[in-house]
Amino acid sequence: MDDSGCKAEKGVLYIVATPIGHLGDMTFRAVGILKTVDVIAAEDTRTTARLLSHYDISTRLISCHEHNESKRAGQIVKQLAAGQSAALVSDAGTPGLSDPGYRIAFAAIREGFRVLPVPGACAAVTALSAAAMPTDRFLFAGFPPKKAGPLRALLEDLGGRKETLVFYESPHRIVSLLGSIRNQMGDRYVVVARELTKLHEEFIRGTAGEVEAALRKKEKIRGEITLLVSGRPDEKPGIPAPEELEAEIIGLLPGNPSTARLAAMLARRYNCSKNDMYQAILSVKSRVER
Repeated sequence: MDDSGCKAEKGVLYIVATPIGHLGDMTFRAVGILKTVDVIAAEDTRTTARLLSHYDISTRLISCHEHNESKRAGQIVKQLAAGQSAALVSDAGTPGLSDPGYRIAFAAIREGFRVLPVPGACAAVTALSAAAMPTDRFLFAGFPPKKAGPLRALLEDLGGRKETLVFYESPHRIVSLLGSIRNQMGDRYVVVARELTKLHEEFIRGTAGEVEAALRKKEKIRGEITLLVSGRPDEKPGIPAPEELEAEIIGLLPGNPSTARLAAMLARRYNCSKNDMYQAILSVKSRVER
């Protein structure tokens, strides 16, 4: 095997992707780099230690997580200045994507050191490759906010985007997120990719409502989840009949206290005047509150 590029150079910071599940997805180059750098900065040293043991890598490990990233950045820059090399890894996948890392890379670049990627697994791209959804353009949105207000604002902002949307979410919040997407964006086509590359890998496809119902039937949802949501269709549906629109508004009122926000969301959904929709909501509210 040609091991060109598999040995670390001095004074270089390597951003090394690691497997998201299946240990066989580690690249030859990644193994070579991790064996020959002077230090590896890991999001969780216990997780990375198991990976290094599997590949017989004995390089020194230090922790680098969201609480000490700034401090570690200074330490790693000093090591690079001393002629050493370093690698940055996350618990799984490509560092810097919804994981710690960019501050260290920025600090190294600012001081004039080379920062080189060692590509490999990435949950977002892995899910996209098998989702059978448009990938000519996609938007990576990472982990959505946990609080209802910021989440609603985010989904409203993304509601008009035509790209395929990619989210990361925890298993205990995915059902709630699908419900929010259905309420804010409409019952769009989605794909839930769960436990990617692992023994119980699963893809669940359908509308947000269908996938939400399928997940509710599970006794327990396990594993890391990547959620893909179809972009806004070019053709928007016409405004439904008055009684149907009223029923929809009544159903949305509890989760959308702001009349203006609800009007904006429905106006985008039905391609109509925001002011007309605002007046329709006020009319429904006045009848409901009597």
